[in-house]
Amino acid sequence: MSMSRLARTLGLTALATLMLSACASAGGGYGPGAGGPPPPPPPPDGSGPVLRDWRSIITSYDRDRYGRVDAAWRLALEQARRQEGSGDLGSLGALIDPGAAVGGVTPPEGDYRCRTVKLGSQGGESGLGYVVYGWFDCRIERTPAGLKFSKLTGSQRPSGLLFPESNREMVMLGSMSLGSEPAANSYGQNPDRDMVAVLERIGSRRWRLVIPWPQYESNLDIIELVPN
Repeated sequence: MSMSRLARTLGLTALATLMLSACASAGGGYGPGAGGPPPPPPPPDGSGPVLRDWRSIITSYDRDRYGRVDAAWRLALEQARRQEGSGDLGSLGALIDPGAAVGGVTPPEGDYRCRTVKLGSQGGESGLGYVVYGWFDCRIERTPAGLKFSKLTGSQRPSGLLFPESNREMVMLGSMSLGSEPAANSYGQNPDRDMVAVLERIGSRRWRLVIPWPQYESNLDIIELVPN
């Protein structure tokens, strides 16, 4: 090799060494103390809470009922206003206004007073257009699966999990216990007892569960909830 080519080769090698050293000192390296990006975080261990989506749980029958909640409101209110009923329908105010929901739907945990209002009649013109019941005991509690609603007293006692949907709505998937039966906890196992409901806030301390197309008697059930 000629002296000139050897000099050029040595020069290029020295230049490359200087460039690598400069990169390392400027934080371009990846070793300890080199100032490079930190190592990626370890993969999650799965111990944190997992938020379930009600759409992956709901039955096809309840999905249909939920999708027709507006139709249930229309028919039930039309029947309630036309047919005779039991109780004071005119005093219910926002409770039976389909558009009364406001933001901040998540209810506080604790004990509630609750009453059921049944609107419309599955028996057509031969049935009562509405029934306003008295007050019973209900509860909203935190469980490992999320918030749970339970009606504690009365002959019809629904209960179910509340799933966040929007700032104005939570969706309840639950089931019904009757008479002296134990509290219901069997959604998806008995279609005759399954129910879907929409939880809405309609005042500063007032909520309602709207149950479209219930299994018995009416075309729309409303459970009013007021914290104790």
